[in-house]
This record gives sequence, C-alpha cells and structure tokens, in this order.
Amino acid sequence: MIIDADTHISPTGEDANAITCEELIRRMDDAGVDRALTWLRPPYMRDITPSNRYVFEAVRAHPDRLLGFGWVDPHFGLERARDEIKRCLEEYQFFGVKLNGAQNSFYIDDPHLSIPLIETIARYGQRVAFHVGADAFEFTHPFRVGKIAKMFPELTILMVHMGGVGFADLTSAAIEIAKEHPNLILIGSGVRFEAVLRAIHQLGAERVCFGSDTPFSLMHVCVAAYQALLRDLTPFEQDLVMGGNLARVLGLSL
Repeated sequence: MIIDADTHISPTGEDANAITCEELIRRMDDAGVDRALTWLRPPYMRDITPSNRYVFEAVRAHPDRLLGFGWVDPHFGLERARDEIKRCLEEYQFFGVKLNGAQNSFYIDDPHLSIPLIETIARYGQRVAFHVGADAFEFTHPFRVGKIAKMFPELTILMVHMGGVGFADLTSAAIEIAKEHPNLILIGSGVRFEAVLRAIHQLGAERVCFGSDTPFSLMHVCVAAYQALLRDLTPFEQDLVMGGNLARVLGLSL
C-alpha cells in the first residue's frame, strides 16, 4: 500500500496552487497512491477554519482514501487556536494538527505562541506536524523541533520536508536531531532524494515516510522517483517507507 504523507487541498480558488479533494483523488488514482494524509492550503489566516472544515468533509466523502490532519495558526490567539484544535480533534476526529511557522510566520518553539498549543495537542494523545524547511529556517529550524521533542517525549512529531524546501540544506541537521529523539518521524517531501536515502541509512527505514507535497510537486513523478530511489532496499523496507510507517504512526490497520 502506498500512502502519501503530505498533500494539500482547499475549497478556495484564490491560491493558484490550490486543488480540490476531487482533483487530489484523481491524482492519487493516476499515481497509484492508495491513501493520502491531507491538510489544508489556505492563502490567508481567515481561510483556516473553513478549510479545516473542508478537509473534514473531504475525509467524510472519501474515508477509504483520505486521512485528515488539522491546521492551526497561533496568531489566532490562544483561546481561538485551542478551540480550533478541539474542533479538529474532537468533532473532526483528525489524526493530529499541523503548525506551519514558515507560512504563518512564527517560531515553532515560541513559549507563548506555540508551546501552549502543542501542550493541548499532546493532552489529546494525538500527533503534531511541523513544516521543517530551509525556506524559513529562523522559524522552523530542526533544532527547534528537537527542543519540542525533548519537552514532549511521548508526542509523535512529523518533520515535514525534513529540513529541505529552500536553497539552504538543513537535512543533515534534521537527521542528527532525529537520532537524539525517537519520537521524530521524517516526511521526505520537497527535499533532495539523496537526503531521503541518507536519512534511511542513518536512522533506519522505519523513521522515514514518503510524501509528495501535492500540489506543489507532481505526485506520480514523486512515486516513480521514490520507487527508483528505494530499489536497493529490501521489499519490507520499501513497504515501510512507502506507507507502512505512516500507517503505524497513525494506528491504521493494513
């Protein structure tokens, strides 16, 4: 089974990169992807709440294909942000919540903005995902994720992009941080393929997940690239990276 660990959908047409859930399903079919973890792609903060609702409705319409994850912006203010987390985890039954310091401009380890929200997610026993990229390294540097992982050792943390995306390369830092914290899972989307293979060799195949970052990358191209990249691994290891790891992290039965 192939599970894409990084996709975005949105009900709004204001963003040129936005795609609907129907378009995501079409791309999954074209790429041979069985299921996809999906979160929103809002161009503006005002779109986060309705877009989370859209993700919920998409998952409800395609429960056998889509796996929902919420999104929250600390700039909402603590009370409103906690209400959004509650809605995502209680009403929508999402698998966790994502915080994107690059897009929403905040330090992911800010003790006043971010940490109280991470504490809320942790109390639910759910997962948190961070955009961890070189495109906004001051906000999302892997060392900040390491601080959070140390503060919340029981919290499963998804490191989306594993330090890639931008011109600078923070993948080595992400891998080194992950060596110290077993609760970190690396999502290899928007990152050089060499770094993905290096992470697998240094951390083990059970710590890395396939992701495409659709619609910012072509899903079918990413699937083909990963299959070529992993060809020297055992079939069991290939299955882990291409879907088994995410299924384990989310508690899915395959």
